[in-house]
Amino acid sequence: MKNIKRILSIILLGSLVFSLSSCGSSNNVAIATGGTSGTYYGFTGVVAQVLNDKLGGKINFTVESTGASKANVQLVDSGDCKIALLQNDVMYYAYTATDMFEGSNPVTSFSSIAGVYPETIQIVAQKGITSVDQLRGKVVSVGDAGSGVEFNARQVLEAYGMDIDKDIKKNNQSFADSADSLKNGTIDAAFVVAGHPTVAITELASNYDFEILNIDDVHLAALQSKYSFYSKATIPNGTYSKINGARQTAAVVATFIAGNNVSEDTVYEFTKGLFEYKNDFQHAKAEQIDINYAYETAKSINIHPGALKYYKEKGLVK
Repeated sequence: MKNIKRILSIILLGSLVFSLSSCGSSNNVAIATGGTSGTYYGFTGVVAQVLNDKLGGKINFTVESTGASKANVQLVDSGDCKIALLQNDVMYYAYTATDMFEGSNPVTSFSSIAGVYPETIQIVAQKGITSVDQLRGKVVSVGDAGSGVEFNARQVLEAYGMDIDKDIKKNNQSFADSADSLKNGTIDAAFVVAGHPTVAITELASNYDFEILNIDDVHLAALQSKYSFYSKATIPNGTYSKINGARQTAAVVATFIAGNNVSEDTVYEFTKGLFEYKNDFQHAKAEQIDINYAYETAKSINIHPGALKYYKEKGLVK
């Protein structure tokens, strides 16, 4: 719990008050997100504010800044937070005690609510590097040490026949630091796994020319054959000012989960609000919320009864 920051407010989101001590209160539902500059925190803050307004105090959703996906599993498992947003691959690792959860017991104390938007694998490289194969021997930032991004990088490189610990010069940096290092020429490429457009890459594009690498069909198939949580994704033309044309890549899914001990009514209200009030969410990611996508991507683990109740009402569960 030491890594959780008490939050006084969300900038530009009005007067939402966040308090970790509220986690245990019956009508306060703490949602674990990510760092304060990240998409998880900002997006979930908007969702929480709208739902609190619409529910009129029936439930008070609060937002916690955390160390992101792995920490969020642990917070929900411990009961310190009731809902969390995380990558579906990390969700899979927790359930199966693999990769970043290897050596521990499977964590199955939570269920899914909804997959809300894809988080694309964006491989940002210096001009002159045109394919993932060319990263062999290069200095590559793979996200923070032990992060979900590092595991994504490991798996993508593996699909191309490379070992992350032997075939590249591995560098662990945040997205913002990776962008600075690309600009300074101290790294050759960086893995960024986030919804696009990503702020760090958009800012890099304002004054630096770079490339974003494709993951072609052959290597995408190899990746998916071993890791079923990946889906095919496209970074559209025009996403970044320095990139001409679309880029094909892979994606994981930003997914809401809830502890199995969270009441059916609470999760039902959250799920219902997520879809029925999405037009009120003043955030770019809200445009990507789709009930069919949410349900299909949530099915990789057990769906929480509260969410399932709403999906049944909408005819998605036969």
